Amino acid sequence: MDFLIEAWLSMSAMDIVKCVVMWCIGGLLIFLAIKKQMEPALLLPIGFGAILVNIPGTNVIGEAISEGESAGIIQWLFEVGIEASEALPILLFIGIGAMIDFEPLIVNPKLMILGAFAQIGIFLTIILAVLLGFNLNDAASIGIIGAADGPTSILVAMKLASKYIGPIMVVAYSYMALVPIIQPAVIKCCTTKKERLIRMDYNGKKVSKSVKIFFPIIITVVSGLIAPKSLALVGFLMFGNLIKECGVLGSLADTAKNTLANLITLLLGITIAFKMQAADFLTWETLMIMALGLLAFVFDTVGGIMCAKVMNLFTKKKINPMIGAAGISAFPMSARVVHKMGLKEDNTNYLLMHAVGANVSGQIASAIVGGLIIGLVL
Repeated sequence: MDFLIEAWLSMSAMDIVKCVVMWCIGGLLIFLAIKKQMEPALLLPIGFGAILVNIPGTNVIGEAISEGESAGIIQWLFEVGIEASEALPILLFIGIGAMIDFEPLIVNPKLMILGAFAQIGIFLTIILAVLLGFNLNDAASIGIIGAADGPTSILVAMKLASKYIGPIMVVAYSYMALVPIIQPAVIKCCTTKKERLIRMDYNGKKVSKSVKIFFPIIITVVSGLIAPKSLALVGFLMFGNLIKECGVLGSLADTAKNTLANLITLLLGITIAFKMQAADFLTWETLMIMALGLLAFVFDTVGGIMCAKVMNLFTKKKINPMIGAAGISAFPMSARVVHKMGLKEDNTNYLLMHAVGANVSGQIASAIVGGLIIGLVL
């Protein structure tokens, strides 16, 4: 008990206030996860971890021993699972790949254009962050938040050695959870009721098993040639999908998309908390990153919507512009948001499969863009 009292007495009043603020932030994230059911698998471990790492005198981060300093469990998880190899975010992509069905994209490949243009906010935010005084490495790491893809944000921030990796990780995952709140407002601002009522018939033609097997292999090869730095993310994403589509690894596919994905998500969430220590997290830069991350997210959503509108100028079969908003990487949250908004406007207009096609194209595009940014900046 004495060491706890000593730990508290060694802190200044401001340090104590900062710890209490971080407890409140952690509590808010837990509240949103449980009460509002906003991505509970992410926000609950992040929130609980934020409380853990801000209790002074404990050994979850590190403790002094006779030979020196011993890493605590959360510090060890961060150093091994993220800092040393980015293993946790990359392995998570196997589970995500096993969840994804690329059939809507294969049936309607032009949706890939929406996924590409829904990354435009990343580059606009990088420019804005540089103008605000961030160096290029930090600006690029902040910009990738707009993809709404936590693993990609972690990988880019680690590769570019950003000193703001903690806020970037938390903001990226928080905005992923806030997709159902942020995107509807942006979509309504950028579309008219007439546009939101555009009906899209789904071409449900059967895609052969061979095509589904070759698709992840081809995407992996093409991505490796275009953006070699993206291959870890794209490759593991496609590997997970290949496990699902090959048809001979049913039990492993189920394990990947359920047990593996859920376990790594929980570990990743609580590991991220290592970078939520009050002294490093409660800064003006964190508030700027939150604002820039939100702008990147909004710009990406707008980019996808505007791309759909431009495409409508040259096509007979019109695209509902809301589909463009699903071109970000937040799978499957963004697709669900668009589908629900479509049903709200017209309860017979089913946009889900089109939205899923744009959403999975955004998943691929964000990983490729992340690799391109790493290659260009380094």
